Amino acid sequence: MKILQFPLSRIFIGFLFGILLCRIVSLNTDFVFASLTLGIVGLFISSLYSQKKPFYKILFGSFVFLLSLLVGILTTLIHKENSSPYHYTNQIADYEKAHKLDLLLVDKLKSTQKNNRYVSLVKELDGNRSYGKVILNIAKEDDAKNLKIGSHLTVIGLVFKNKNPLNPNLFDYGNYLENQEIYAQVYTKPNQIKIGNYESGLWAGFSNFRETIISNLEHSAIAKEELNVLNALILGQQQDISPEVLKDYQYAGAVHVLSVSGLHVGFILLFINFLLKPISNSRKGSLLKLLIIVLSLWSFAILAGLSPSIVRSVTMFSFLAIGIHLRRTVNIYHTLLVSMLLILLFKPSFLFDVGFQLSYLALFFILWLQPILSSIWEPKNKIINYFWDIITVSFAAQIGAMPLSIYYFHQFPGLFFVTNLLILPLLGLIMAVGVLAVLIATFHTVPEFIAKPIEFLIAFLNSIIHWVASFDAFVFKNISFSTAMLWSSYLVIILIILWIKRPNFKRLTVAIASILLLQIIFIIQKKETYNNEELIIFNCKKNTIITERIGNAVTIYSNDSIRENLSSNWIIQSYLVGNFCEAKAKKPLQNLLYFKQQKMLIIDSSCVYTKGIYPDVLVIIQSPKLNMQRLLKTCKPKEIVVDGSNFKSYIRLWEATCRKEKIPFHITNEKGFYKI
Repeated sequence: MKILQFPLSRIFIGFLFGILLCRIVSLNTDFVFASLTLGIVGLFISSLYSQKKPFYKILFGSFVFLLSLLVGILTTLIHKENSSPYHYTNQIADYEKAHKLDLLLVDKLKSTQKNNRYVSLVKELDGNRSYGKVILNIAKEDDAKNLKIGSHLTVIGLVFKNKNPLNPNLFDYGNYLENQEIYAQVYTKPNQIKIGNYESGLWAGFSNFRETIISNLEHSAIAKEELNVLNALILGQQQDISPEVLKDYQYAGAVHVLSVSGLHVGFILLFINFLLKPISNSRKGSLLKLLIIVLSLWSFAILAGLSPSIVRSVTMFSFLAIGIHLRRTVNIYHTLLVSMLLILLFKPSFLFDVGFQLSYLALFFILWLQPILSSIWEPKNKIINYFWDIITVSFAAQIGAMPLSIYYFHQFPGLFFVTNLLILPLLGLIMAVGVLAVLIATFHTVPEFIAKPIEFLIAFLNSIIHWVASFDAFVFKNISFSTAMLWSSYLVIILIILWIKRPNFKRLTVAIASILLLQIIFIIQKKETYNNEELIIFNCKKNTIITERIGNAVTIYSNDSIRENLSSNWIIQSYLVGNFCEAKAKKPLQNLLYFKQQKMLIIDSSCVYTKGIYPDVLVIIQSPKLNMQRLLKTCKPKEIVVDGSNFKSYIRLWEATCRKEKIPFHITNEKGFYKI
């Protein structure tokens, strides 16, 4: 590939490996600085002799790669906030008691049923200087005040560190937050909050400006459901979109429409260029246009919340605008690479963001694969050609994003190309009217003659999405996909495309070999599944779920409500998909289970159990009123497990008794699922 011949691509690969290495190996900042200094000296010396001997040329290249690797490591270490002694995670000794925190609100998140949520910066902890980011959860109350971004708050509340998932194969929300340098959440009530002074700043100004726009739009004659979609399309605010509408967009393969990205930024750029037409193309006029375009794009990016997809898009279009201003041919691959490198220099954690990964993969495959697909057929009719371009772009993007999308979300929308054919022409009109509505909403409410057309257009868009999503048979769900299968899938796709670009026997052989490799990995995965046996007690609030797996066949023990709604139970479905399994049997909970020569006695709320069994594992569910000391003497269990269906007050009493008797005590609410 020609892109690999670009010197920056080799530097970027080294930088990328540095970020990844820092995630795997714990490295000292001083050691990295020392290595970087020695690397610079080695680079300088090898550069002096690189023109004289081939060996020094190879050495020079090696030092370049080493330095880029070290820069990647150093960038990650510098952005790792919790390594400082002033970070709040290094100052809290007791997480059980409430703490007093001085916080600065920096962003508003989607609310839950019980709490309003904000991203906040810690300024002080218990009267001492501190820093770091937390999520502030404020209990919803009718008399709660509306908090502005940029407000200083004095809060008394409990601090909870991020936890690993309590059940297998679930999305690791704690790891997701840590990628954003958020290591804990604070829970408080409105009466435990004291609002201080307001701190003006660029981010706070844009956030409150966005809230003003949303407020003016809310007071306009736009229905709530359509308004929520408009806020997502133009302002990047998806928090208030209903789960039903979001599900339709996912099933129709149009969820990318709700995330402000290159498509939306492209429309914004066209709109800005239209407004700037009266300015002449002289040297000064061209420079003025460039400044207005770049400032407008980045202002829009901040207004929309600086998500990974919009940062990537705005960076790309900024480079494109600069290239056009300098009247130079812009190599789009180089622009893609430079934008990615710059973003990761300022925010290395973006590399592990799903949106960042998907947006770059989709864009790369559009640039690389779409020209090949479009050359299959070249319609002479402009209208047919327009729709053919939509199909080829859609297929190129989906081929690039498909393995990663299946890996993360375990589903694939089969009618994505139909969706794009129907909605992309409509989306251009919605963006044009929507931008106009937002511009008016910066000053006052939107007049009805603009509000009603945008409401109708979005309602029509939603109806198209809902119609496509209703073809449930074309939505492939619960697809099991391992990490090895992900990498081998991309190897297959890349090698097949390389063979199509330049067909020869050697490339065909390598492509076929990659397909065989994918099949071998799939067979190995199946073999591992069939050879595994395990019993798991899940952590489920107010319910009990126990699964017994022999190979790929899973028997589920639970109450009637769980067994009747397995398809909608995300705990069970995540486990089945993550382990390439199927639910073969559903049974009610039993008092006695045998697994791998181990006896498991289950005691429920009835508190009835058979004496003289002497189980290896004693499972307590549904908060039975029992005398733990007497139970231990009667049953003599080797270990006790309590799940999420028990009262916490009961669990503490049982735990204290077991600690005295030195019996291992496993609480699924704290330690997660129990596995044999």
